[in-house]
Amino acid sequence: MSSSWKVLQLADSGFPTGGFAHSGGLEAAVQAGEVRGAPELRRFTRELLWQAGHGALPLLSAAHREPSRLPELDARADAFLTSHVAHRASRTQGRALLDTCARIFPGPVGPLRESARAAGIGFHHAPVFGAVVRALEVELSEAQRLHLSLTLRGALSAAVRLGIVGTHESHQLQHQATPLLDAVLERCAGLGLEALAQPSPLLDLLGSTHDRLYSRLFLS
Repeated sequence: MSSSWKVLQLADSGFPTGGFAHSGGLEAAVQAGEVRGAPELRRFTRELLWQAGHGALPLLSAAHREPSRLPELDARADAFLTSHVAHRASRTQGRALLDTCARIFPGPVGPLRESARAAGIGFHHAPVFGAVVRALEVELSEAQRLHLSLTLRGALSAAVRLGIVGTHESHQLQHQATPLLDAVLERCAGLGLEALAQPSPLLDLLGSTHDRLYSRLFLS
């Protein structure tokens, strides 16, 4: 299977990694009154993408370049994610991604899962994502683009289920975000670990209240 087909499979909404169980902090932002409709959702997704660019792509890229550093990079992610909700979501999504890909692509990803288990890592999503797509022979630029696209799609899908926008409007917003995706990729694709940052602390603060919400549709 060529890498382009693998990218399409990983991007498929039916790929069973459990990503749609998480809202990326959107549910908490909605209940806090910070997101009420499309204008606020557009602002939220902009902040979320810059957060992913500065807070996930450096880890993803480093793991893609040197998969053998996965334990070290996982420990870096563990220290970086100070919000207990984001920390838990990262580990849950990373483990689901690795386990799913090891079952679907046992040849290239199975050994990675075994070595990760043996190392006792926390399975944080960004470095695991980078190591997994490297094992699947997906080029770094495509891996970075895929991660940003999945981040945006996950938030917009959550917005539909929360009743913030409809399906057609969510796809309009996704299309309109193309220049933003390009800008984040251009700015953040080459960032190293020394540039790891959290550019939107308010987003992280809102997300950290998730466990205290009166009712919850999502895990985070």
